[in-house]
Amino acid sequence: MKNIAAIALLSSIALVSCKKETAKITKVDPKTGKTVTVEVPADSVATVAENPAIRDSAGIVTQTFKLEKGKTYPLTTYQRDVKTMTDPQGKSITATAESTDEMNFTVNDIKGNVYEMTLNLVSKRSSQSAQGKTVVVDTKQALPKEDDLKMIWNINKALTSNKLDMKMDTKGNVISITGFDAVYAKVTTALTSLIKDANERASVVASLKQSFNEKVLKDQFSKNLSIIPKKGVKIGEKWTTSENADPSGAIKVTSNYVLKSLGNGTAEIAVSGGIPKKTEKKAQGPITHSMSSELAQNGTIKFDESTGWITNQNINVKTTQIETISDGKQSQSMKSVSNSSVMVNPTAK
Repeated sequence: MKNIAAIALLSSIALVSCKKETAKITKVDPKTGKTVTVEVPADSVATVAENPAIRDSAGIVTQTFKLEKGKTYPLTTYQRDVKTMTDPQGKSITATAESTDEMNFTVNDIKGNVYEMTLNLVSKRSSQSAQGKTVVVDTKQALPKEDDLKMIWNINKALTSNKLDMKMDTKGNVISITGFDAVYAKVTTALTSLIKDANERASVVASLKQSFNEKVLKDQFSKNLSIIPKKGVKIGEKWTTSENADPSGAIKVTSNYVLKSLGNGTAEIAVSGGIPKKTEKKAQGPITHSMSSELAQNGTIKFDESTGWITNQNINVKTTQIETISDGKQSQSMKSVSNSSVMVNPTAK
């Protein structure tokens, strides 16, 4: 009996010792849409700083930044577009384009609530594939042999391996980005051997300045780095933003965000929305020309709770455009469908 009792005691001790500690995380139940708190094994939960950058206070989640001096934070953007065009006879052609911009941010100093950072432009890569042929322009590889690609490579090479100075506050507001003139000068020098005419070189640099300047980068970083509204949101709460899809501002892309979960070191946000289907028709005599288009997007964005920095974004965007010409008796249509993957700090492509 003593042996049986001893065995029973040992068994109960073993059961107690095997019982794992748990931790609680808050998320949206995908079946009901309600906010729930669930228990998970403690050893599966990432350690979060005592005073995290993304925090829940009285049910309201806010985002700030808590970066460390001397540390470098990545921001690599990747986009893959697969476009299929179908002619009136039903024949299709598919083309694929990819682009990668690798950059990172090094925190040099922290003065009050302002980070003084170096924006390192590391590399650029682009590729295009169609009808069995692929061309690649990669600043980490040698100069392409094709003449029409050499200028693109030289401009990209001059753009990368550069450093810009940036100031950002702890709320994610980009105060300033400077150092562009040195980059423009480097590009101008790179073009000297490729374009003999000074006016043509100036025109190329002027075009670059339109797409690569302080305002453009500020807009890009404000979209990538700080998503949660300044006032804060609740788990499961939705908010919406919109931006112009064309220069006139007549067409706008709507982005709907929902804070899906907070816990295990990660704040996860779901993204949806797009441009509703729109059809325009023009008639000239018996001929009617119509154009319909729509865009739909969905995906997720993840941020590190401790620092507030973006860890991953993966958004899929589908654009459909159909052009039809009709004389009232018969019609012909040309269809274009583009499926895009827009990623930040991609873990897989």
